[in-house]
Amino acid sequence: MTVAHNPVIRGFAPDPSLIRVGEWYYVATSSFEWFPTIPLHRSRDLAHWEYAGHVRGAAPGGSLAGVPDSGGVWAPSLSWDGERFWVVYTIVRSVGTRYFDLDTYVSTAAAVDGEWTAPRRVASHGFDPALFHHEGRLWLLNMQSDHRPGGKRFAGIVLTELDRSTLRPLGDTHLLLQHDKLIEGPKLLVHDGWFHLVLAEGGTGFEHGVRVARSRSLTGPYELDDLPLLTTRDDPKVPLQKAGHAELVETPTGEWFLSHLTARPLHTDQGMRCPLGRETAVQAVAWDAEGWPRLRQGGWHPAVEVEVPTVPGASGESTSTSTSTSAPVVRGDTLSWPWSSLRAEPDASWVDATARPGWIRLRGRQGPESLWDQSLLAQRVTEHRAEVEVTVEARPRTFGEAAGLTLRYNAASYLTLDLTWAEPEGEPQRGQQWRGEGRTVLSLVERDDEGARQVAEVEVEAGRPVTLGASVDGAEARFWYLRDEVRTPIGPVLDFSRLSDDYGSKLRFTGAFAGIHAQDLVGAAFTADFGGFRLVCGEE
Repeated sequence: MTVAHNPVIRGFAPDPSLIRVGEWYYVATSSFEWFPTIPLHRSRDLAHWEYAGHVRGAAPGGSLAGVPDSGGVWAPSLSWDGERFWVVYTIVRSVGTRYFDLDTYVSTAAAVDGEWTAPRRVASHGFDPALFHHEGRLWLLNMQSDHRPGGKRFAGIVLTELDRSTLRPLGDTHLLLQHDKLIEGPKLLVHDGWFHLVLAEGGTGFEHGVRVARSRSLTGPYELDDLPLLTTRDDPKVPLQKAGHAELVETPTGEWFLSHLTARPLHTDQGMRCPLGRETAVQAVAWDAEGWPRLRQGGWHPAVEVEVPTVPGASGESTSTSTSTSAPVVRGDTLSWPWSSLRAEPDASWVDATARPGWIRLRGRQGPESLWDQSLLAQRVTEHRAEVEVTVEARPRTFGEAAGLTLRYNAASYLTLDLTWAEPEGEPQRGQQWRGEGRTVLSLVERDDEGARQVAEVEVEAGRPVTLGASVDGAEARFWYLRDEVRTPIGPVLDFSRLSDDYGSKLRFTGAFAGIHAQDLVGAAFTADFGGFRLVCGEE
């Protein structure tokens, strides 16, 4: 047997949808406001995973401009009808309101790394949709939301048959199940003559879990299992927390496994915080004497190490250490993995990978709190120990021009060390840069729910490249720069745990990133060159 070490896909890989096609397993995960939309990974043994592409064009028009933080593409569900891959997902444009303002789309492809069809809108009762292919018919599962005053935002699971060609509804929508607890993320499978409805229960935080219901009839009624299939809500000491949002799959030899989201928390004075976001894990499943699925190890807590079938030649990522030293590469409108961008694919209007061999040039646009046009490229932080560095060369001439290194969760939680302009020493912030006077400085800014604060500033020589870096150790982030080839700390130790799902009062669903960015708030013409990017997550 082979041992899978959970999480098997590490750092911001939530809501995994797992299927098997032939000898390969495939997982699709949520991308929210980040591009590439709907990352896809594949494995031959459930332990070693590799990036397999993404659903290009999932955002109609190629843009998610204006969607709120943690809006965008939610909970894709992957399926296979024997000929083509299908994916169904929702784009959510309001978060934390009575109305989700969402649209559900379907796209198909002959291969996951091939061309996906233009998304087609289908019945959009709520988020977390799934498709069920059964006896030549196509069914759309969803949760429904009742936005009316006094209504339940999570008002049950519904099922609608779709015409396979037009994707229009056929017949009535069926209410399968309502529950006093929050249920979402429905998936359907048939086992031993039962239709099993696999549900996410309790929300996606520390109360998360998985419940199963079953029926002899597709359209119900469904009875709930008395016990959860998976949860950690009863024990904060379990290393894999927030376990939920599962999907079951059968191996070629008749064994059963499930994928689920999970998180590895930091235990801070403010409680548990998960800056790595929600990640993808797998568990072994067995069916009990009454025909219910149970974790093979017993109980309902997820295991960190899980035995999976050995497949000769299986390869991919399987360690808790990763190193990235490659510059972002843009081919057409596709960014090389593991790089990501916000709310749109990068294009030649603001990214130039050819102007200077070995460097990437960014043209500054809007600031780090914009929901529209940020010039930012970043990678997921995948371990609680990480180090990032990059060399930046630029000539900022106003306080609206800046470029540098960022540790980011969203528009309300980020840390930046930027090369920018400041007034002459001792002068107040009067914004008179047009006089031709001023200094080139490194400015360290911390942004949280209380606003943005400059926590350190140091003058550097104008026009010369400077190497910037940050080290993360659990909840602590330390920034530095190279001065005379020596790492020189800048500013105090900052709270990295605020770059977390669990900080602040608003809903948060993504994870921490490390990357590069540039801004020019006035002319949108300032450029900065970045080279030598290096991100190490874990112990080298």
